[in-house]
Amino acid sequence: MNKLILLANFASTLYMTGVIWLIQLVQYPFFSKIGAGSFAEYHAAHTIWITPVVAPWMILELVTSFFIIVYPPTEIDAKLLYVGLILTLIVWASTFFLQVPMHEKLGGGFDANAHTFLVNSNWVRTIAWSLRSLLVGWFVWKSMR
Repeated sequence: MNKLILLANFASTLYMTGVIWLIQLVQYPFFSKIGAGSFAEYHAAHTIWITPVVAPWMILELVTSFFIIVYPPTEIDAKLLYVGLILTLIVWASTFFLQVPMHEKLGGGFDANAHTFLVNSNWVRTIAWSLRSLLVGWFVWKSMR
């Protein structure tokens, strides 16, 4: 059971790491290329379509991150498990306190300052998920050998 939870955590982390790099390098930067006339409509569609792409995986990652703390793999130092959980919580905090407010601003139409803040602040999530991928990958390697 522990290994299954760990693998689900790793899969969700790897998935979200790939998604966040795509968002960071392609999706968010290209918001500025949409054009003022159609930006609000484009952004509304983005919001509708991105939610089912990311929400289930973020929730799976969060839940399994807590399960790993409650049912820790014996091969992994508990302090490192908490580092993994903290990185997950950083992603969630960044999402709701930095990115969501900027998306709310952008929902009314393109705003250059909000867009710049969104792109720059999204590095928090990009770095946190990248670090989690390495860390949880190491957890999997350590517990499977």
